Amino acid sequence: MSGTSSDAAAPVYIDTSKASIARVYDAFLNGKDNYEIDREVLRRVQQVAPEAATLAVDNRSFLIRATRFVASQTGITQFLDCGSGLPTAENTHQVAQRINPDVRVVYVDNDPVVLAHGRALLEENDRTHFSAADIFNPREILNDPVVRKHIDFSEPIAFFQMGTLHHYNGTSPSTAEIMAEYIDALPSGSFVGISHFMDPETEEHSAIARRMEDTFLHSPMGSGRFATMDELRGLFRGLEMVEPGVVICADWWPDGPRLKELDAVSYCIAGGVGRKP
Repeated sequence: MSGTSSDAAAPVYIDTSKASIARVYDAFLNGKDNYEIDREVLRRVQQVAPEAATLAVDNRSFLIRATRFVASQTGITQFLDCGSGLPTAENTHQVAQRINPDVRVVYVDNDPVVLAHGRALLEENDRTHFSAADIFNPREILNDPVVRKHIDFSEPIAFFQMGTLHHYNGTSPSTAEIMAEYIDALPSGSFVGISHFMDPETEEHSAIARRMEDTFLHSPMGSGRFATMDELRGLFRGLEMVEPGVVICADWWPDGPRLKELDAVSYCIAGGVGRKP
């Protein structure tokens, strides 16, 4: 499934005539699990924002830092990670289990390529599990047999929607309503991590955000909405935000001092972590 192998050799259940969110993300991260249709999305977005791949890099780096924080600082040992994507880079279970080998991770993703990778992961890690439920349907996730078997809802949970909600194309319920249903179901002491494409609403960067949004929405992928900061804060309603709150991903507890100027697209993806009282 690499860029150098024949796309014709794809398994029959994978539709290579349509771009897949997970495979496009993989292409953005320079991975090997993508097809020509997915790389087409990357090329289109790069035409309006040459550093577009930084969106995926910033998102993955934020996921890694948020996972490290939860695993090392909160005592939580169970993660429910929605829209896990492909293992191009450090995954939640690898980051968390390096800190605490007892951590359990349930990934939820219904992309066939992701599920194929997931089955391979299960063979090598008995504390990592996969569900093919719909991440935009809280009731389905919360009642999913795999989730119920491996996540204990009487104990705090780390719940992640990293780089996922901006791919929701529905209007009712809204993304805020979807998150409210999830947050309501989480036990006290749980932590929620969300990242999302953002229109920074500044003269300098708003135009590039909206150009990228238009390109994503009219690409073979057909999704990728850029929300305002106010909309993003609304996704965390009812939570106590971990400092520094909702910020661009690059500014959420970076690994060290910043010596290089940020790409313009870094101002177009934000995230935060909140705790349920």
